[in-house]
Amino acid sequence: MSDDEGMGDGGFSPAYDDNEGGDYDIAEPEDPFEEHNVVDDVNASQNPDQLLATGDNGMGVISSGDPSAKANRSHKDKAPKDKKIPNDQRTTTPYMTKYERARILGTRALQISMNAPVLVDLEGETDPLQIAIKELREKKIPLIVRRYMPDGMYEDWTCEELLQ
Repeated sequence: MSDDEGMGDGGFSPAYDDNEGGDYDIAEPEDPFEEHNVVDDVNASQNPDQLLATGDNGMGVISSGDPSAKANRSHKDKAPKDKKIPNDQRTTTPYMTKYERARILGTRALQISMNAPVLVDLEGETDPLQIAIKELREKKIPLIVRRYMPDGMYEDWTCEELLQ
């Protein structure tokens, strides 16, 4: 009695036979950097996971609020500048949420770790997160929090204006 008795194909099933032509071709490995079709977002040129978007005045803008309001905004709606709520008509609270604080500190710590200029005296501190906390405490972080409303309008708050 031989080992492959009862198997008419020599012990191999057709699904695993290299000569049968499977989906995987050793000669052509899949390129991990190959471009894929991406669903168009509000900011198609910007990665949604990207932390910063530069504003008109060079300060970073961090989005907050209702993400669906931002995504549901159509291109035929008002221009983005028309959707901005003037500073004297803002309705949201002037307090920084714990989520905004975490995002601001993480973003600023990342900038500092990438050799961005530090805006406070270091006093021997080397940890980027601790430097960012000190900058936030002294209200020196040059970032803007953008809070989206359910109707697609948004409010901009600077870190100096927001209370912690």
